[in-house]
Amino acid sequence: MNDRIDLGLRDARSSLGDGVASPSLPEGAVLREVGVSGMTCAHCVRSVTEEISEIPGVQGVSVDLRVGGVSRVTVASEAPLDSALVRNAVEEAGYSVADDPS
Repeated sequence: MNDRIDLGLRDARSSLGDGVASPSLPEGAVLREVGVSGMTCAHCVRSVTEEISEIPGVQGVSVDLRVGGVSRVTVASEAPLDSALVRNAVEEAGYSVADDPS
């Protein structure tokens, strides 16, 4: 059984390979990747996306959901984000930051 659920959410920097472009981000956006543990479904993705999107300056959020593992959350912003703001948003959604590759 495949333990990864593909919700069609992609890293905003890439194309999908099938000729369909990924959601475009403003040119010059600062990208930050954060590992988040505890996410298991589309509701989890929505909760994390909504909380992170409330941080001032955030322009987009992309999630690569990995059930039973660490999901990769890519945040596009106008300027570099404070790690504490991202961590607090993830925790407010009910999850935890597994790694913070800043």
